[in-house]
Amino acid sequence: MIRAVVFDVGECLVDETREYGTWADWLGVPRHTFAAMFGAVIAQGRDYREVFQEFAPGFDLDAQRQARADAGRPEHFDESDLYSDVRPALAQLRADGLRLGIAGNQTVRAGGILRELFSDDVDLIGTSDDWGAAKPDPLFFERVADAVPFTADEILYVGDRVDNDLRPGAAAGMRTALIHRGPWATIQWNTAEARDLPTFRIASLMDLPEAITKFNGPGH
Repeated sequence: MIRAVVFDVGECLVDETREYGTWADWLGVPRHTFAAMFGAVIAQGRDYREVFQEFAPGFDLDAQRQARADAGRPEHFDESDLYSDVRPALAQLRADGLRLGIAGNQTVRAGGILRELFSDDVDLIGTSDDWGAAKPDPLFFERVADAVPFTADEILYVGDRVDNDLRPGAAAGMRTALIHRGPWATIQWNTAEARDLPTFRIASLMDLPEAITKFNGPGH
């Protein structure tokens, strides 16, 4: 049975369109150009951080995050950036008796924002900066498993990336769900791995309650 659901953050719960737009602004690059290069880098299977190198060779993301904060323009997201299905899906999954968590590759600052937004809605909020391990490192998923009081195969990890979410989650023994939104899922959706690896393929988080109920039902 699936007894816990743990969600990735970017492009699973949070629409990152606005945030990446502010990075384009910080670099002095048209947003359309930045988005096009972002998609090209992902399609080539490269680390998304290489996008910044294309526009500013030697770009240090951590240093620039601090520079933005010092300039009064820190990375930020809020309630308005949440996908519209997030709140109702969490409420329904909670009503169905599932334990809920949020765990993603996020900074300490982002972790603080997540706790402000979701501390009353989930049982666990963890970030790569909190745990000293970032996806797809297996240690990240060990941290998730350690924080959830069930066995790994009773945990469903929901994300938008085959490489960072599904593949390492499945390797850790977890069930996985691929949500079809954001640049990664859009590019990876029709690959063999995206079709065959996840327990569920969903268009909305609101697809999860019914999918999990059927999975946990008699005869499975």
